[in-house]
Amino acid sequence: QVTLVESGGGLVQPGGSLNLSCAVSGTIFRGNTIGWYRQTPGKQRELVADLRSGGSTNYANSVKGRFTITFSRDNAKNTVYLQMNSLKPEDTAVYYCCLVRFGNTYWGQGTQVTVSS
Repeated sequence: QVTLVESGGGLVQPGGSLNLSCAVSGTIFRGNTIGWYRQTPGKQRELVADLRSGGSTNYANSVKGRFTITFSRDNAKNTVYLQMNSLKPEDTAVYYCCLVRFGNTYWGQGTQVTVSS
């Protein structure tokens, strides 16, 4: 059983910061990929950042230099974070945590991020 639960979304002013968290239950194995996607109404879900085997990271061009994805494993508790700085109104979206494990894709329920003055 794999579940992903996001938290940390909210309303923030342009230029502000948020740190999203995703608590992952279930084992994450070497070779799995975990990351963050986002979606706005009427648009496809898009990759924001992911963390791959060996620790390599991948970021959308629109967030490079502003967002950072990290992973923490503490007593079998897995958490993936997305630190978002210098937020812009165009970052407004529902953010989803995603785990790809042996060909299966698991999603969280999403957390709303709104960047507005």
